[in-house]
Amino acid sequence: MAGGSDGKPRTRPAVLGDVAALAGVSAMTVSRVLNAPDRVRAETRERVLAAVRELDYWPNSAARQLVTGRSGVLGVVSIDTTLYGPASTLYCIEQAARLSGYTVSIASLSLLNRKSIEEGVHRLRSQSVDGVVIVAPHESAVDGLRYLPPDLPVVAVDAGKEVPVPVVMVDQRAGAARATRHLLSLGHETVWHLSGPVDWIDASGRIEGWRGALEAEGRPVPELLRGDWSSRSGYQHGRWLAADPSVTAVFAGNDQMALGVLRAMREAGRRVPEEVSVVGFDDIPEAAYFWPPLTTVRQDFGEVGRNAFHLLLDQMAGTKRETQRLVEPELVVRESTGASRTR
Repeated sequence: MAGGSDGKPRTRPAVLGDVAALAGVSAMTVSRVLNAPDRVRAETRERVLAAVRELDYWPNSAARQLVTGRSGVLGVVSIDTTLYGPASTLYCIEQAARLSGYTVSIASLSLLNRKSIEEGVHRLRSQSVDGVVIVAPHESAVDGLRYLPPDLPVVAVDAGKEVPVPVVMVDQRAGAARATRHLLSLGHETVWHLSGPVDWIDASGRIEGWRGALEAEGRPVPELLRGDWSSRSGYQHGRWLAADPSVTAVFAGNDQMALGVLRAMREAGRRVPEEVSVVGFDDIPEAAYFWPPLTTVRQDFGEVGRNAFHLLLDQMAGTKRETQRLVEPELVVRESTGASRTR
């Protein structure tokens, strides 16, 4: 049982006044933090949210809706997947919203297309959500973003640039270009790319960045290899790459496929990084513990979640200052890349 501000166990659920007393602020300030967090100083906001967590305070959503006209519930539409990128994006959006006092309702879809997105949004609207974030990493989802209710605040994540709603995304093209340039800087004549599947917007951006970096340096552009994000597809393509002695650098579209490439190289007797350098994308928690530890491109999913949440708050307030926010990725250099021995 949670305790009160005097340290004694509470026998009733916490109320707004309990939070105010523990945080040392007025009840009005607590209300502002829960309903309009951007209007409160960060230090005060954090103190109030700490009190909310300590007291396990749950706002009365019905009362809040009567006072503010808002339910305090945000909706998220996302594809049902265990892939690291989309799953991490969803988690970080949810965390950003909850830390500011919002409840999150999630509509998980097996497919992302116009019909499924419309059904997901309809399901969330029936719960009186204040706004919706749509995680739409597929090309097929873009059409569904054109037919949303005009009165519903919406922000898309990973939906590409040509969409009719504000969007937050990692600059996939920049991340892929950095990975490719890193390999070229080590003396490799060219870089092979094992991409993600067709219809994934992230995969398309990474292909553009890889190809653009090679063309800018006047280097040959090898045949594009298509994977499916899995370690198995990385291994299958990796066996083919390992059999070609001219292959000295591989940029895999995600870390799972890079893991498969590493195994294929080891089985073929191709040493990494002495003979072949390998780069991944995502920086999954296990990447630093691959053998050798994987050079990769880190995506800041926390920043994506925070940006999506605050951009949605702008939409809800009628303040539409931006239509696009790009989050810069970071190249993390580890032991899977090294100088080319062929030059």
